[in-house]
Amino acid sequence: MAKDLDELLDEVETKFCRLDPRRLGLGERPKGGGGGGGGGSGSHSGDRSRAQEKENLRSTESCKKEDDLDSLINEIFEEPNFDKKSFQKFKSKSSSNTSVRASIQGLSKSCSPVYLSGSAIPCGIGTNTSQRACDRLRCVACDFRIVIYNDYMWDKSCDYLFFRNNMPEFHKLKAKLIQKKGARAYACQCSWRTVEELTDLQADHQLRWVCGKH
Repeated sequence: MAKDLDELLDEVETKFCRLDPRRLGLGERPKGGGGGGGGGSGSHSGDRSRAQEKENLRSTESCKKEDDLDSLINEIFEEPNFDKKSFQKFKSKSSSNTSVRASIQGLSKSCSPVYLSGSAIPCGIGTNTSQRACDRLRCVACDFRIVIYNDYMWDKSCDYLFFRNNMPEFHKLKAKLIQKKGARAYACQCSWRTVEELTDLQADHQLRWVCGKH
């Protein structure tokens, strides 16, 4: 009876179970033994065969899970847009920061020496080879930015209180401005000058003016 049951199981496995991909690689069930006393031997062989099949099935499923996990990890690392986008954003941001730093450095230049001049001399960054009048002057005494008026000169009646009360409003300061072609009128809240020739600022020791950087 046990022998017939084993043969029936073998036939069912041959027709149906081997179509299951999870069972690929499983060996055929061993046939039950024949002759007298074959019933006990066949039953024992069948149990052992089924236990082997379960073990092989577990091993196959475990390998399949490991393969699935490896595939998932590979998909994450091989994601076509993830790393590229991150790198491009970082690269773009770095390039942008580099451009900003370069612009700041380009705009943070000081005149050396610092020149004052009449309106015939152009304004800009003054150097020994490029003699330009500084138009970014600031006073370190009153902390005011120096105002500059081309083709004007200050009236001789100007005094400290006039600038103290009227800086930096042009409509108030013009009361003491006189038009003069080629001159430049400079003033902060505590000092004022009318300049017609190119002049090194260091030559006027009374002024506390410095280049506020371009």
